[in-house]
Order: sequence, then C-alpha cells, then structure tokens
Amino acid sequence: MNNTPSSSHFTGPSTRPGSNLSDLQPQPAIDASHRVPTGQRALILGGGGSTGNAWLIGVVAGLFDAGLDVTAADLTVGTSAGSTAAAQLAGATPAELLDAVLAAVPQKPAGVDSRRAAPARNSGGHNGARTVTDHMERTGNILKASTDMADMRRRMGAAAMDMAAAMEGASERWRATVAARLPQQEWPERLVLLTAVNARTGEPVVLDRSSGVELVDAVAASCASGFAYAVGSHHYIDGGYRTNADNADLAAGYSRVLVLSPFGGRTRTPAEWGMHLKAQVDELRRSGSRVETIFPDSEAEHLFGTNAMDLSLRPAAAQAGFDQGRELADPLREFWR
Repeated sequence: MNNTPSSSHFTGPSTRPGSNLSDLQPQPAIDASHRVPTGQRALILGGGGSTGNAWLIGVVAGLFDAGLDVTAADLTVGTSAGSTAAAQLAGATPAELLDAVLAAVPQKPAGVDSRRAAPARNSGGHNGARTVTDHMERTGNILKASTDMADMRRRMGAAAMDMAAAMEGASERWRATVAARLPQQEWPERLVLLTAVNARTGEPVVLDRSSGVELVDAVAASCASGFAYAVGSHHYIDGGYRTNADNADLAAGYSRVLVLSPFGGRTRTPAEWGMHLKAQVDELRRSGSRVETIFPDSEAEHLFGTNAMDLSLRPAAAQAGFDQGRELADPLREFWR
C-alpha cells in the first residue's frame, strides 16, 4: 500500500479538457461492490508499490508474449499499484507498457548495489526507502492500536485526513502525477473495479465506471496510503486497507480467478482478523471457483519491501515478472481458457 506507485509516464495532458477537481460532483462515490456480476474469468492485480506495479506489467506482458492474454478477463480488480496497472492495461498493450518501463531507467547514486544497499541509500529518485520505513512504522503503530479491521480503517483514515490538512494542494499534485501515468483517462468498457476506503467513515469503497468518479481519481484514491486524496468534498485512502493488498474476495462468483500478488499474499493485519489472501482464496475455492496465484520468485524479493519505491529497480522488477509470465503461460493456458 503506497501513495506513490510510480509507473511509466505517457505524454499528454494531466487532465481531460474541462476536467479538474473543482468540476467534480461533491457526492460520495457510488460503491460498486454490491453489483459485481458473476462471470467466467477474473484477474486480480494486487498492490506493491512502484516495483510491484512494474512486476505486474511484466507478468502480464510475459503471459501475453507466450500467447496467453489475461487482459481479456471478464473482471479486473486493481488495488493500489494494481489499480494503476489495471488502468494502464486498459489503454495500452502489455508489450507497450513493458517497453516503457524497460526504457525508463532512472539514474542511481554511484556505488549503490541494488541487492545490498542500506535502505537509507535506496532513494531511487523518489522519497526513498527512509520514507517507506517511516510510513511502515507509522501505520504499524496504528495497526497495533486497532481492535479490528473497521477500527483500523477509521484510524488510518483519520491519520490520513490530518496529513492532508497539512499538505496544501497535495490532491491536485497527486492527480496530475497519476494522470501522467495513464495512456488513456477514460474508463474501459470492460468491467474494472478499483478499491479504496472512505477516509472519514472508514467504509470500504469499490469504484467502477458507474461510480461517478473519473478513472484518474479512482486510481489516485486507490493509491493514497499517506494523505487522504480528495474527490470533491470527499476523501479516500488506499484500497489495500479495504481487506488486504489484493482484495480477491471481489471475484466471488467467477469460475476462474487469477491473482497476481506483488506482496506474495502477505498481510500486515493480525491473522485472527481473517483478511489475508489465503483466507480469501480458500473461500473462493469453497464457493466453486478455480484459483491460481502468482507471487514474485524468491530471487526477486530484494525488489520489494522497503525497496518498493526505488524507481531504479522497476526495470529489474518488470523483467523478473516477464520471465515468470513466460514460464507460467503453458501451465496456466488450460486454466484460463
């Protein structure tokens, strides 16, 4: 869960003509979770920061390169960095997105070994691992003080609202950043669900093309794990706080569910809360769904965690995902078709 899931930038305006935050209707978003239809194939794109976004693109591109197109899923669920990937895949081919990641290689400070560098040195051209560590410590303290998931969401939302109040213009700047990452800014015709949480109430929110929120704002809301992102007079935080970084439960009723989880199915919430991916996968299977999960290989673990916001690691994460996708295409072919 991170409010800066960096991804490839595309040229073009940061907002659609005549569209900005002040133009948006002030009503809260219409939650889509109650109207998700059943179907055949669901693709779950989990959260995982900047490198997680690159890995997701790489996996989908690797599968595609090997002849397995998972972008044609009947349902795509995106959370945090996965919401960025879902929106990107709605406007560009997997190969185009992969090429953009591999071509954009930020400069790294001289002498830094990406596998062994101390966290404070892995700035990656962004706020760096120190910011990630501080964020994890701050949110970890909130988790420890929370009694259950609903309490945790309310506490996270309140803290994010305080942070937003101290950061004038943060939502406008974040919207422009997110918009620059999307090859198109219109919701796709196919069913895409992006997760978020209402920062004031702690209520989970699932956004789609009928929710009254533009695609850019839905992605920005789903990725907002630091400050609360404003849409009109309402504020939202990271969709990873809905249940976990994957939110695979939204695929209930789909016969085949493919989960791509940059966090490897891990969760920071206590096991007794029942929010971990395994619990959701078990429930989907009990309900009759066939479920397959893809996690990063152990050799790629250094690309995630406190290094998740290191932009210089994005090409390596994308390449690792691509290699996995190509390798897994044949085993998954019968499952997906």
